[in-house]
Amino acid sequence: MKVGMGIAYARGGFRETVEKLVELEDVGLDAVSVAELYSFDAVSQLGYIAARTSRVHIESGIVQIYTRTPSLTAMTAAGLDYVSDGRFVLGMGASGPQVIEGFHGVRYDAPVGRTREIIEICRQVWRREKVEYSGKHYTVPLPPEQGTGLGKPLKLINHPVRAQIPVMLAAIGPKNVELAAELAEVWEPIWFHPGRAHEVWGPSLEAGKAKRDPSLGELQTSVNVPFAVGPGAGKLREHVRPQLALYVGGMGAKGKNFYNDLAARYGFADEAAEIQDLYLSGRKDEAAEKVPEELVHAVSLIGSEDEVAEQVREFAAAGVTQLNIQPLDPDHETVKSSLETLKSLL
Repeated sequence: MKVGMGIAYARGGFRETVEKLVELEDVGLDAVSVAELYSFDAVSQLGYIAARTSRVHIESGIVQIYTRTPSLTAMTAAGLDYVSDGRFVLGMGASGPQVIEGFHGVRYDAPVGRTREIIEICRQVWRREKVEYSGKHYTVPLPPEQGTGLGKPLKLINHPVRAQIPVMLAAIGPKNVELAAELAEVWEPIWFHPGRAHEVWGPSLEAGKAKRDPSLGELQTSVNVPFAVGPGAGKLREHVRPQLALYVGGMGAKGKNFYNDLAARYGFADEAAEIQDLYLSGRKDEAAEKVPEELVHAVSLIGSEDEVAEQVREFAAAGVTQLNIQPLDPDHETVKSSLETLKSLL
């Protein structure tokens, strides 16, 4: 099992954070991801990280499918794979309508269909084929009646480092998860409950794997986990409640919150509804108090070394191949020693 981590530099500068990342690479960190919400873009930062590191995989976590053309997504991935000597993983996802329509002014529609077509076009680009694609959502080249009529099939000028750059899909909805199991190298669910994952996602994963091209290899599963290990680490579990309350209660409108739906599918429908009502009415602290202890424990990696070792076994038994830690104690030396401890437990 590999260990990854997303970078966060709210408490410090970006360059300082990357210098600390270099130290974490030296003690065994396997991957680093950069988010792209409605923040700075991920690409510029990943390029800088590629230049300062030598071994870790660098992952976009995630670039939204609506904000770049398919060919630009492919060009960007090939460029990052080039400057990192073949260490890039293209993490993609649909985000949500509040961000896509509210920040980008782009219609949020057909996330599953668009994702499939984007992946197929990207792989044409990486194979240096002339891009010719006629889909429901994307047509390349643009038909003459929709443009000047001067467009013609082109192939990427450069020779990519790899003709098959790994694609990681962030997905929690049944159809999106099925698509990830069919087409992606890596599946990234959020708030992964190892004890209930098979019940919630098993049918979708099986349906997707039944259509999977063997050349893609076994589907890898990468999950994010709030993390703390050692004596007294258990008290930090309370820091997870506000995070969960934010997602379950506030990340989306009522009736259109994918994380609220997930909590309900895990068996916490009543609690999810109450958390959302409280959160949307501005009672965020009360919403956090209503997050079930079982859910907090299940989606985290927090406790003594023995407790964390048992949790790791549960994640492994559920098919997880990479744990992306979110350290709850931001002190660099603590993060470093905790990473070393986790690597030893693995």
